[in-house]
Amino acid sequence: MSLRIGDEAPNFTAQTTAGEINFHEWLGDSWGIIYSHPADFTPVCTTELGRTAQLKDEFAKRDTKVIAVSVDELDSHYEWIKDINETQHCDVDFPIIADVDRKVAGLYNMIHPNASTSATVRSVYFIGPDKKIKAIITYPASTGRNFFEILRVIDSLQLTANYSVATPVDWEQGQDVIISPSVKQEDVEAKFPKGHKVIKPYLRYTPQPNK
Repeated sequence: MSLRIGDEAPNFTAQTTAGEINFHEWLGDSWGIIYSHPADFTPVCTTELGRTAQLKDEFAKRDTKVIAVSVDELDSHYEWIKDINETQHCDVDFPIIADVDRKVAGLYNMIHPNASTSATVRSVYFIGPDKKIKAIITYPASTGRNFFEILRVIDSLQLTANYSVATPVDWEQGQDVIISPSVKQEDVEAKFPKGHKVIKPYLRYTPQPNK
C-alpha cells in the first residue's frame, strides 16, 4: 500500500554509518527527512549527499534531521563517503542506512517496479515531530533533487503548521502568505496584526507572521 501525506512514517531499526538506530527514537521531537539513493558510487547521488552535508547548518536552523537510504552494505557506504567528501568538498556526518535487505526501501515504497525491481527511485519524505508524513517528492533516478526546493518545502511546512496560512506559488522566506479560508474575515485583524489585503474574498494576503 502506498504511503500518503498524513500517514504515520513507518518506524524501523537499521544499521547506519552512525550506528544502529530506531528511526522514531532518532527523530525525537525534530522534523525529519528520509531520502533514497539507488546505490553507492552513483554520480547523481554523490552530488546530492555532498549537498546535504554542505547544508548542515541550514537543516540545523530548521531543527530538521536528515537520513539517507542506500541498498548497499556499511563497508561500501564508508568507502563512498570518502569519495563524496573528496569530490564535493564536504564532511558527510549524517547517517546513511545500509538497506541490504531492502526493508526500509520497501516500507517507504522506494522500490518502483515500473522503473526497477531492485534500485530505489529518488523519494524524499518530509516528516513532522508527530511522526506523520507532511510531504513527498519523488524523482526518477536520472534527475538530481533540488535542495533549494527541499529547504523551501520545510520552511512552508513549519510555517503553515504554526499559523493559519498557506504559501502561494513560488513562495520564499520573507514573502507574503495567504490567509487560510478557514479564518473568518471578522477575525483577520486580530489574528494577523501586521495587516492584510483582500484580492478576492477567498484570496487574502498577509506578511509572513513569523518574520
